[in-house]
Amino acid sequence: MSKRRACVWAGIDAGKGHHWTAAVDETGATLWSKKVDNDESAILSALGEIPDLADEVRWAVDISGTASALLLALLAAHGQQAVYVPGRTVNRMAGAYRGEAKTDARDAYIIAETARHRRDFATIDVPAQLAAELALLTAHRSDLVADRVRMINRLRDVLTGVFPALERSFDYSAHKGALVLLTGYQTPAAIRRRGRARLTAWLANRGVRGADAVAVTALEAARTQQTALPGEEVAAQIVADLAEQILALDERLKRIEKRIRETFRSHPQAEIIESLPGMGPMLGAEFVVAAGDLTAYADAGHLASAAGLVPVPRDSGRRTGNLHRPKRYSRRLRRVFYLSAQTSIIREGPNRDFYLKKRGEGCKHVQAIIALARRRASVLWALLRDGRMFTTAPPVTQAA
Repeated sequence: MSKRRACVWAGIDAGKGHHWTAAVDETGATLWSKKVDNDESAILSALGEIPDLADEVRWAVDISGTASALLLALLAAHGQQAVYVPGRTVNRMAGAYRGEAKTDARDAYIIAETARHRRDFATIDVPAQLAAELALLTAHRSDLVADRVRMINRLRDVLTGVFPALERSFDYSAHKGALVLLTGYQTPAAIRRRGRARLTAWLANRGVRGADAVAVTALEAARTQQTALPGEEVAAQIVADLAEQILALDERLKRIEKRIRETFRSHPQAEIIESLPGMGPMLGAEFVVAAGDLTAYADAGHLASAAGLVPVPRDSGRRTGNLHRPKRYSRRLRRVFYLSAQTSIIREGPNRDFYLKKRGEGCKHVQAIIALARRRASVLWALLRDGRMFTTAPPVTQAA
């Protein structure tokens, strides 16, 4: 019977259908290596075998998303914690071991070995119910927005092929009335036959604001083109179908955004996050999802570093002070701070003043926005730490 160890490291190469798990001891010898189906009974069976190898098991996984959600939840339910080993790190560490083969078993072994040698990997915490709901809702909204952009681009492309003047007349990404128009009329001849009065009435009956202005613009475009292009009828049907899909998608987006807003505002710190200029419920929800537990950040610098807002030095020899943009950071968290900073400079206030100050110092727009985002990361961290709302006036500090 094998001797029981004091500690073993278990590396998990996660996947959708199955996970490969390998356990190594303090010398790097493989004690356990098996394929585990992504099923509750199979994972529980592995959780029953590996802890028998040692007094302590340190788990490491290379995916912290949906593929490993069941695995991480079962680990947490059994009092086990896992660290996240990035795929980039696993890929680079693979070159330090013998052989060139790429297998799940080898990847799991390398993950375990990497966790054995390094102790600075972040611990994966299973999100609370509210954070899990916001993660699903915001991801679904991002998919819907991407679908909307794709359909609008397709609509403009098809419309340009048969009626370029009408395509140039409206911004279909922000003009609901133009989309309603396209559900019924897509060709110059059809718009001219309808006429201004009847077209205005048709649009007004469908709740279009400024129906007369939309009708006049469409008629002006129709008068500039008297030629019917090849494939016009088929293109008109495609344009009408795309316009209807975009309008339906807009309704779905309204419903999902309403639910995100309601869910986010049930968060205990939602009011503090929204008090910061530029942080609405959508970006606030994404911040809660991307940042996770704020107790993991020792100070504001760690939060800014996680968002990729702190430059990293790349000095060599006599070359010093060579700062570059980091490569490893949360893209989602950086997006939240960048977009909120860009929104905050629209109105007068300290954010706009700081942005203009940086522009006056010679910074380009993107550089000034990143500098503002870094400053806002410190402000938001301090607000959440102190549990107070944002105010333009600095807080009164008590004398020591």
